Order: sequence, then structure tokens, then C-alpha cells
Amino acid sequence: MILFEKFGQHQPLNRQRDRYAREGVDLSLSTLADQVGACTVALSPLHDLIASHVLAAERLHGDDTPVPVLARGKCATGRAWVYVRDDRPFGGPDPPAALFRYSRNRSGDHPVEHLRSYAGILQADAFAGYNRLYEPARSPGPVTEAACFGHARRKFYELADIAAGKRRSRHAPPVSPLALEAVKRIDALFDIERGINGETAERRRAVRRERSAPLLADLEDWMRTERAGLSRHAPVARAMDYMLKRWDGFARFLDDGRICLSNNAAERAIRPLALGRRSWLFAGSDRGGLRAIAMYTLIGTAKLNDVDPQAWLADVLGRIAGTPQSRLDELLPWNWAPEQRLDLAA
Repeated sequence: MILFEKFGQHQPLNRQRDRYAREGVDLSLSTLADQVGACTVALSPLHDLIASHVLAAERLHGDDTPVPVLARGKCATGRAWVYVRDDRPFGGPDPPAALFRYSRNRSGDHPVEHLRSYAGILQADAFAGYNRLYEPARSPGPVTEAACFGHARRKFYELADIAAGKRRSRHAPPVSPLALEAVKRIDALFDIERGINGETAERRRAVRRERSAPLLADLEDWMRTERAGLSRHAPVARAMDYMLKRWDGFARFLDDGRICLSNNAAERAIRPLALGRRSWLFAGSDRGGLRAIAMYTLIGTAKLNDVDPQAWLADVLGRIAGTPQSRLDELLPWNWAPEQRLDLAA
């Protein structure tokens, strides 16, 4: 309960301590922190199995978000990274999982280290720190870049949002007809994707070559034509440049049915941490950050597999010490059978 409340419901330990005190249960903050640390260590073998499963994927979604960390006299800005394996959009049989990592900064050295043995497809934003992963000479091979239409669309949408435009200051740029047209053209591609979600990679590729390819070619021609008449300082020009400079990455989905149009899988996985940050405000230390990302990996993976995280944690903590290492995979969320659950009411 303590673990799930802290990392699944965003309730800091001091709030849990106060709530238990009101119910007549006296628990010190250090006792709660020790329990979190001990449970994280006990569950680390499952975290390692999930990490191996994620990094064996053909395609990953990647993203990151700031994590304030208490430091000497101030809060430093750490970083939480997430890599999501989710093969369901192209009919893959393997279960989904989310792997979180922690660092004290946003250096590109971190994703390079996280994915040092990976050579599949990475769907991510245009963060320059990923660029070394895409180099042809990289060992064990270059990672294939797949750009996110969701990020590109967002840049146009912000310039085409009429409702938001009414609330803008008089110094804000006006609503852009070109941005509105770009949004409509990108939405047409998403409409096709909704109809083939869950189909095999081969089927998705065939439909995209038939229906999406002409729309994407028209989008590129239209965008390059309109961009030629714009100042480089125009907001809509910057939105166009974001796509045009990375066009190969955006067009890659036409030839590979495993690729999604957006990086929403990673954004969904990291959203609970971003929301929880408003509640717990900062991590107390690097050790606290490492504990947090371990628990976010476990809880996030349970949620992706439609497993109740609190019930699963309760069961696993009661059984993991007596489970041989060769059978630890039986405790993973996607192998968790209903009959194995603890009687929580008892």
C-alpha cells in the first residue's frame, strides 16, 4: 500500500505518515523510507527482467521529463527517461512494458548508455542527445530513427488553435491559415492509422503505401512550396522546418508497419510522473530518484498489462523470497494469474 500510494497515487511519505497517525498508527518517516528502500531492493530482480524484455524489442518509444532533486542549497534538475515496448499496434504477441531510467542531467550520454546494446527502431522527439544512436558506424549497429507526427502536429496546432487565440495577448502571433491547413493534412494521416491499429505489420505497410503515401507526398510538396515564401522568423516556418529537416524520419513509417505515427506510448507512460511531480515536488536525493524510477518501471508495466499494481505488489512481495531464480518470470505482471493473488481482505 505504501509503495502504490507513493508511486502510483503520488502521495509523499509525509502525507501517508500523517494519515496513518490520524488512524492511530504511529509510523515515523524514516521507517516508511526504509520500507520503500527494502522493497525496491527485494523487487530489483523483476526490474532487471523487465529491462531485458524492453531492450529486446524491435521498436521502442523514448521520452524524458525533468525531476527536481534536492541538492546543497537548491534543487538540481535531474531527468527521468522512459523506454516503452508496446507491440500491440502492429499485432505483436509480446507483452508491453515500460523501463524508466534516472540521471542528474539531460546529457546525450545517458540515452547512449541506456541503449548501448540496442539496434532497433526508436520513436522519439528531435532531442539532439539521440543523434549518436543514429550514426551508421555505431556498434552494434545504428538505431533507426522514427520521427513523431504528434510533436510536429502540436507545433502547428498551437498556431491554429482559434479558441486559444482568443485568450492570447495582443503581442501573440495571429492564428495561421497555413498551420490550420497543416493540421488538417496531418489529421488525414492519423485517420488512416486508426483504421489499421492492431493489424499486422505487413497489412499496415500495404495500406500506408496505398493510402498514406500520396497524402504524405502532397504534404511535403505543399509544405516546401509554402515554406519558400515565408520568412525564417515566421512561427509557422519554424514548425515547417521541424518536419522538413527530418523528413526521412517522418516518412519512414511508409516502409515499416511496426512504426507508429506518434510517440504517444512514451508520453502516456511518463505522464503519471509528470503529474505526480506537482504533489511530491522533488526527489530527496539521487538514491531517491533511483528508487522512484525502479518503482515506476514496475507499476507502469503492471498498468500496461491491465494488472492492479497494488494487488500485484502485495502478492509478489509475499512470494519473491521463496521463488527460485529460474522461475522469477512467473511473477512478472503479464504472467500473473488471478488464482495467484493474495486474499487482501484477509
